[in-house]
Amino acid sequence: MTETTRCPWCGTDPLYVHYHDTEWGRPERDPRALWEMLMLEAFQAGLSWITILRKRETFRAAFRGFEPAEIATWGEEEVLRLLADPGIIRHRGKIEGTIAAARAWLEIEAGEGFTPFIWSFTGGRSLQNSLPSMAAAQGFTPESTAMSKALKARGFKFCGPTITYAFMQATGMVNDHLITCPQHAECAALA
Repeated sequence: MTETTRCPWCGTDPLYVHYHDTEWGRPERDPRALWEMLMLEAFQAGLSWITILRKRETFRAAFRGFEPAEIATWGEEEVLRLLADPGIIRHRGKIEGTIAAARAWLEIEAGEGFTPFIWSFTGGRSLQNSLPSMAAAQGFTPESTAMSKALKARGFKFCGPTITYAFMQATGMVNDHLITCPQHAECAALA
């Protein structure tokens, strides 16, 4: 694959290219992995995604593998520990939001299940877009707006429609690879 055929947003950074080619847009159904990605998207708000990618392993270590059952028990001691960790984004609201989201995730998972809940916003299937260029890409959709409202109603924070749309793209709920990108067909086949 040449750089001219790949979606241009990932540039040439090897970490970003690998993420684009092996993860972004591929349908994810594991409830814990979906929750982790949603939390990372929340931390990304106001920053570039490559910043999060470069810190992802440090985030995983700091958040103990993003295990919601453990994080749901955390309090001020853990918040202070995370605020002192230079390897992550040290934002009190986002850290506290992650703890609240772990509690909300547990409730959803114990009920209808997080995967069916989150995928219900696309009717349980991966939406296939046919973007000819980056200029045709959207920042949010009616589906991401509905997801945002539902997540907020359940106790999630930092989950506006733009964040939820980025989450939908990352987890393959939406295939927004450009039609000229070889990953578009691969992700469509996985759907």
